Amino acid sequence: MFFMLCFPAGAQEPARIPRIGILIPPSASYFSAQVEAFRQRLRELGHVEGNNIVIEYRYAEGKLERLPALAAELVRLKVDVIVATGAAAFAAKKASATIPIVTPNAADPVGSGLVSSLARPGGNVTGLSLMAPDLDGKRLELLKEAIPKVSQVAFLWQRVAGGIRPLAVTEAAAKALGLKLQSLEVRSLDDFESAFARAKKERAQALITTPGPLVATRQRQVLDFAAMNRLPAMYSYSEFVEAGGLMSYAPNYTDLFRRAADLVDKILKGTKPADLPIDQPKKFEFIINLKAAKQIGLTIPPNVLARADKVIK
Repeated sequence: MFFMLCFPAGAQEPARIPRIGILIPPSASYFSAQVEAFRQRLRELGHVEGNNIVIEYRYAEGKLERLPALAAELVRLKVDVIVATGAAAFAAKKASATIPIVTPNAADPVGSGLVSSLARPGGNVTGLSLMAPDLDGKRLELLKEAIPKVSQVAFLWQRVAGGIRPLAVTEAAAKALGLKLQSLEVRSLDDFESAFARAKKERAQALITTPGPLVATRQRQVLDFAAMNRLPAMYSYSEFVEAGGLMSYAPNYTDLFRRAADLVDKILKGTKPADLPIDQPKKFEFIINLKAAKQIGLTIPPNVLARADKVIK
């Protein structure tokens, strides 16, 4: 005798729970507050992890060579959207031309070739821009105001898709300010010691960093180098100043991640990434750590302090 399973007429299979992939180049701890802000905003929009959405987390721990394999894992899991920070967005784009990709912090999305334009991204990538080339010039300007006598600045940066544009743009800004820029390019986690040795050999008077997963991963090493060599430093992440660094000028990353959640919400509701323009930061923060200034014997001019959004005493 055969038994057949019968379903009531019109019965439907349970709806598939959307899956969100998160792909981040540094360690899990680095963007933990921002990822939590992203999840909180999703909850406000009705997407509750473990209830009606699933989130798959992948971290490269600063090893950029791991990004392609991690992106491929998310593709195999058939996630509905990938949230990829920084360099991870390029790995995600290479892994899939169809899965929507949202990047909360693209350094230079058009210049790097990640999207065709800000207004009309095209393809499967959208998100938010860090305006990195413009901000590197602003960081140099604030550094020069804080330390008027500085003439030679070491620039710690990493090459990602789009070639050497971060260096070229920052060199132009340095020239306009009468500064000599010393290039300290890092391509892997093993490059920092040699980069710092060059800075010491060529007698750098100050240090500036640009956003990048390698620099973020080596936060403690960078801070220790600046402190031990009494180098005034301007960072591209506020976390560096909270951890003891001198100054930072950067977009509010928590706000960027919250806004990325809004884009994910729209995509899950059917909007195509190509129809969502790349947005720009709305909040910028200039932070000064007076404890760090005192440790290296630096006095910040009152007019510069007055411009700071936050002063750590």
